[in-house]
Amino acid sequence: MINFLYKYRFYLSRRLLQIFILTLYFGANTYGWNIVIGDLSSSIIFGYISLSDPFVTLQMFFAGAFIAIDILVGVVVILFIYGVIGGRFFCSWVCPVNIITETAAALRRALNFKAKENAISFSRNIRYWVIAVSLGLSFIFSLTAFDMISPIGIAQRGIIFGFGFGWFFLVAIFLFDLFSQEYGWCGHICPLGGFNAIIGKYSLVKVVHDKEKCLYSMACFEVCPEVEVLDMVGKKSKAITGAECIKCGRCIEVCENDAFKVSIVGLAQQIKG
Repeated sequence: MINFLYKYRFYLSRRLLQIFILTLYFGANTYGWNIVIGDLSSSIIFGYISLSDPFVTLQMFFAGAFIAIDILVGVVVILFIYGVIGGRFFCSWVCPVNIITETAAALRRALNFKAKENAISFSRNIRYWVIAVSLGLSFIFSLTAFDMISPIGIAQRGIIFGFGFGWFFLVAIFLFDLFSQEYGWCGHICPLGGFNAIIGKYSLVKVVHDKEKCLYSMACFEVCPEVEVLDMVGKKSKAITGAECIKCGRCIEVCENDAFKVSIVGLAQQIKG
């Protein structure tokens, strides 16, 4: 049991944190808890600490909305966190949609689904184009274009208020990831993941690879949702500096020879890379 808990320590910790955060929001709405009020776009912790999603705030700005001081403070807090830990840690440690997409990926592996040679493959750069489209639509229609249809918000509101037709959207993401493209939504389309990758590129917390311990078993490639960031595996010892790394820790868990670890990597070292 202890070996199991240690082996899957990152996975279990992420799931517990995701459930814990959703429980706090549910408790705030249902029982009036004053711990975290709001949603994953904008929240207040203990009635004092503001947290505001930078991408949602940028959509508000493009939509012509007045950005209040407390929202700007919340953005600064989040930018500081992303600057230390990394923007895409949100994707694996907080976002509820991650539970759906990782479940689909695990089922793909269990059923041994392989992409066909003539299957359509989606570029991972689509998410960056979706960022531009979202901001453009926000400007044209004076609304937060992506936030209005964001599956993250749908999942959170569904847990708190009931899903209604929101179930269809989340099921569609699950089926898309299962049958069409592995990690299709989070790894290829979601603009929030792309935006957070940009602003958290030079975060201090990194996963570091040790070439001397690497057996090149490819186990990390099997589970990593952003395999492009593993370009150094088997070649050299260095930190994973790819902005798309979601800090999920799965490479650490599956590596039998402990070739990966979490470490603090200075900005100068990252640039020198």
